[in-house]
Amino acid sequence: MTTPAVQAPRGPVTRKDVARYAGVSTAVVSYVVNGGPKKVAPATEAKVQDAIRRLGYRPNAAARALKLGSSETIGLVIPDNSNPFFSLLAHAVEDAAAELGYALLLTNSDGDLAKELRHVRNLAARQVDGVILSSVLMEPGLADLESAEIPVVLLNHSADAPGFKSVGVDLVGGAKSAVEHLIGHGHTSIALAMGTNTGNSYDGREEGWLQALAGAGLPEGPIVRTAFTREGGYAAGKRLLASASRPTAIFATSDLQAVGILRALHEAGLSIPNDIALASFDGSAEAEYSWPPLTTVKQPAKAMADAAVSALIGAHRGRESEHLIFPAELQIRQSCGCP
Repeated sequence: MTTPAVQAPRGPVTRKDVARYAGVSTAVVSYVVNGGPKKVAPATEAKVQDAIRRLGYRPNAAARALKLGSSETIGLVIPDNSNPFFSLLAHAVEDAAAELGYALLLTNSDGDLAKELRHVRNLAARQVDGVILSSVLMEPGLADLESAEIPVVLLNHSADAPGFKSVGVDLVGGAKSAVEHLIGHGHTSIALAMGTNTGNSYDGREEGWLQALAGAGLPEGPIVRTAFTREGGYAAGKRLLASASRPTAIFATSDLQAVGILRALHEAGLSIPNDIALASFDGSAEAEYSWPPLTTVKQPAKAMADAAVSALIGAHRGRESEHLIFPAELQIRQSCGCP
């Protein structure tokens, strides 16, 4: 028996067209499309799904948002999703949002405050249900979201932001553990390749480096301030190698910087870790697959993303503002001198 040909409706396919084809009411089509609120018999649901497939019906997201009073969409603003750590973080946020039935709008600020503010305004204009922001500032300007009554959670935010929910990682403790590990290998001259942020003069990773050196009674090593990029790390490596008091170890504040430093060290014909040891921060895949593999401080991206989404639209939605800090984990590989 052959299936009768489907005569496609003129113009966009509507819910009424699907109901007519399936021989059900538009309410039943709505229950199937929205997964409720009423249950639909399996045989009836199968007929509706078949009609949707044959007619090529696509629910009107704008109409649905108007009816529900929700766009079922959240916005995410991060500095740079070409950075493996932020790519991992964004993916984790998308997965966590999808589990709750929400879509994600991803934007990149490129570490630029003007771009960040522009993205925040655009997301507010789109009336998203909330925004997760990895800001370039410790205290970002969120007037557009506040005036639109759109909730916001600050992600990858190490400092408490009064009045806002925020999620971050223990930068001080993580950096301190990495530098102490290098000290444990006998290094007494440990340089810092410090990433630079727009508008932020304080970074816990520098504080952790200082605390570890002070705790061991060691002088501060040289500091090179550079971008959180491969190019920034490469430039930092070349500058440290050219210095009169070349360090025997380097702590880089991101894996990308460490990858750039590795190139500078390899080009100089140096052995890592025999000539210069190296440790970094983030715990991205680049650290695991560089050569030698990098000893790095891993940020718990999934746990941080889950917490941010839960605070925005999940189980912790509506709670008072709180600041969640997750511990970082030192992952020991070969670049520090361990077998």
